[in-house]
Amino acid sequence: MIAHNIDIAGSPYFPGVAVGKLHNGMLNHVDKPIVLIRGDEVSSFATLPAGIIVVDAAPFSHTMIGLLNLGMPTVLISEQQAAMLEEGMELLLDGSSGRITDKLDVVPAAEFRSDRQAGQAVLMADGEPVNLCASVRQPSAARKANALAAKNIGLVRSEFLLPADDQIPDVAFYRAAFREICEAASPLVVTFRLLDMAADKIPPWLPLSDSLGQSPGLQGVRLYSIDPVQSVIDAQLDALAGLSSDFSLRVLIPFLTRLEEYDYWLSLIKKRLPGLPVGAMAETPSIVLDIGRLRDHADFVAIGCNDLMQGLYAADRDRPELHHYLDPYAPVLFRFFKQVAEQSAEHLELIQLCGVLPQIQGVLAVLLGLGYRTFSVDASFIPYLANTVVDTTRAECELLAEQVCAASTTQEVLEILGLPTDRHPPFLI
Repeated sequence: MIAHNIDIAGSPYFPGVAVGKLHNGMLNHVDKPIVLIRGDEVSSFATLPAGIIVVDAAPFSHTMIGLLNLGMPTVLISEQQAAMLEEGMELLLDGSSGRITDKLDVVPAAEFRSDRQAGQAVLMADGEPVNLCASVRQPSAARKANALAAKNIGLVRSEFLLPADDQIPDVAFYRAAFREICEAASPLVVTFRLLDMAADKIPPWLPLSDSLGQSPGLQGVRLYSIDPVQSVIDAQLDALAGLSSDFSLRVLIPFLTRLEEYDYWLSLIKKRLPGLPVGAMAETPSIVLDIGRLRDHADFVAIGCNDLMQGLYAADRDRPELHHYLDPYAPVLFRFFKQVAEQSAEHLELIQLCGVLPQIQGVLAVLLGLGYRTFSVDASFIPYLANTVVDTTRAECELLAEQVCAASTTQEVLEILGLPTDRHPPFLI
């Protein structure tokens, strides 16, 4: 018998609304169902569902970030909440609030509307500008970013651009692939992150090894002197050189750990791309804690929040059983970002925060209160994050950030943000 009176407060993961019958698992879909899957079951869908519910997910994992790319309304729930759901239930899923209910007449949150054009900042209620840039991995996402008035393309995940024949990508491949993204994004500035290999992002052309892509291990820039990655980096740089006269481009070096490492690769890249800004992606605690000096050397800095949190919490972001340890509401996390902001001082508006963290419910206002003004997020999040920006002031955000940083526990932070305190149990794994 189908249960009724379902009203679950899950964690919103991808905005949008879906209505459909619940289906367990990824296979044998009925027409446009809402699918229920486990965090360790996420893979490719043969046909796209109407919405997705993920049980015990690792929200900062590469797999889940790939799920974001589908653009499906998605909510994360616990095993206890999943026990309330049964196959065949007719449900409404609201990916912007995290609500799952069988009350199909519930009115979801409205999407942001404005006459703002692509390339423009979003203004806070007191006129303070905020840059909502887009992280993309394919031309369709770049077109969506343009349509949703992204400030710029803050991050192109170039490792997801793969030849159809699974062969090692060459200059011709990247010239075509990069151009397609640039044309889709035009006239926005496009930042290409150079190849960033990590767990769950190993392409077919790269031979596997025990340390490849593991954390910590050989990933990101650590592979650039090792073939065949070295030849692929050369191909990417040659392709960017050929496009630099037609588009506004920037280059980003991933997974740096210290200043000397950035300086070494900067000197090599500048010889190939003398006119392009070259940024540092700060994803490890060591280089983020040295961000003041790094900012003096780098053309720009992007903080990779996903890997940074993994390092801070000593918890593999790709393991669902560790997901409670990567706590986006822990006050120590915000105190860390406050320390980084204070080190960056007058350059803070040039520091870009990338990753899932700014997209987590309630977090953007705290980051704004700490002084951050540039974010690179999934394109579809831009209208929803813009709602937060236009509805608040600098003073309100600063007060909120002060309260959060003074808190002692996650539960206190959730109370300050007005969020359910049972959504993120800190040590129940």
